[in-house]
Amino acid sequence: MPALDAAWRAALEAKADEPPRRPRVPLWAGAALIGSVEPELLRRVPLPIGIVEACTRDGAPGWLVLGEPTASLRVVADALREAGIAHAWRDEQLAVTDEAGRVVGTVERAVVRPLGITTFAVHLAGFSADGRHWVQQRSLTKPNDPGLWDTLMGGMVPASDSLAQALERETWEEAGLRMEQLEQLAYGGRVSTRRPSDGPAGYVVEYIDWYRCVVPDGVIPVNQDGEVAQFGLMTGGEVRSRLLRDEFTNEAALILTRCGV
Repeated sequence: MPALDAAWRAALEAKADEPPRRPRVPLWAGAALIGSVEPELLRRVPLPIGIVEACTRDGAPGWLVLGEPTASLRVVADALREAGIAHAWRDEQLAVTDEAGRVVGTVERAVVRPLGITTFAVHLAGFSADGRHWVQQRSLTKPNDPGLWDTLMGGMVPASDSLAQALERETWEEAGLRMEQLEQLAYGGRVSTRRPSDGPAGYVVEYIDWYRCVVPDGVIPVNQDGEVAQFGLMTGGEVRSRLLRDEFTNEAALILTRCGV
């Protein structure tokens, strides 16, 4: 039976807290610290006057979003898209928060990584009645971690949703399951990750709230949105073997190890 020893677990935690590959400076909106950018990023894209400006705070350089944050960040997002720096465009707004988690505006999902804006996600760890793990394999066409295994469900929390609404919506879209079909649904906790992103000039800062549940016998997950290649029902030993072979996303690994794998 494979074991996830202390060294492996320490390496997993270290991968969830990696510094940027290149220097970054703070991104402000008024007095709120909302993200970070590579120092020259906003000079490289054509932006109208009055949208952003270079600034210095406490002796350190940074960038300041001018005017109403949501409107100005919309202009920044369009410019990054034209420059080929935006990720896959979703027409989906995510919350922009300050260091205390207060919402100061919203921004297009495609540009949160170049702007180092904190994102929020929700995951669902599923179990069968006999204790096996329900997991999904991400679609091979996903821009991030294609083909890797993941929790039963995982998705972003858009600005329009509460955590509970995102959990319900994503569970249906990814797994075709309604909340009333699940048993022993319970909040598991929160994990976080800070690491360079796969896209250009990007950095991931994300908080993930996760839940656990039992999927009753005879209830089978069925993907609805085309973002899942397949679902699997794995023993703890098989999950550990695949974790050791790096076949799971880092976020899923963080959650599964907290589920007693």
